[in-house]
Amino acid sequence: MIFSRKRADEARHARDERTTEVLDTEETGDPTPPARGPYDVSEAPDEPRLDLGSLQIPAVPEVEVRVQADPQGVIQQVVLVHGESALQLGVFAAPRSEGIWDEVREEIRQSLFNDGAAAQEVEGEYGTELRARVRTPDGLTDLRFVGVDGPRWMVRGVYQGGAATDPAAAGPLALCLSGLVVDRGQEAKPVREPLPLRLPREVAEQQAAEQQAAGQPPAPGQREA
Repeated sequence: MIFSRKRADEARHARDERTTEVLDTEETGDPTPPARGPYDVSEAPDEPRLDLGSLQIPAVPEVEVRVQADPQGVIQQVVLVHGESALQLGVFAAPRSEGIWDEVREEIRQSLFNDGAAAQEVEGEYGTELRARVRTPDGLTDLRFVGVDGPRWMVRGVYQGGAATDPAAAGPLALCLSGLVVDRGQEAKPVREPLPLRLPREVAEQQAAEQQAAGQPPAPGQREA
């Protein structure tokens, strides 16, 4: 299972609802495209990807994309799985002026500490990461938290399994992260508000048709895209 910090997320969201980003309309020059992602949609290379709204996930062989969505097709969780490793993805609104991963990372570390789990900061491919071992209903689980600040967004990834303790084992999951595309949109949003994710239209329509044919009302659950 994928570890969830639901209580901490709710508390942070309640605090941050008071802080809404103001869009900056000042003209800026064209930045140099980054050598790797996660990319902003304005600078992403043209490659096949699974479009989930605010996140577009590259097609990487042997990586399974699992999503949990409500009956309306709004995605609540995205998890990529390869072998015994998994990568849970989240994308959040951020201000234009500065990144928020440093602050978010410290709050995650403090939340883990309050729950009796020590977290260690280490330097990784995208800067400072957090590694921790937590107790879950399935036993002790290693986690590795990665954050990437982009233009008015932040991607948070949580590795589990072998990729949590050995970055070299991330393999195809790391390729997914480096090929990820964020479509932030232009709307002003509260800082740290999760950006909207949705099932591709064809997947949602197919699922609705199957449920209607079976005479069953739509129900939330685990789906594969």
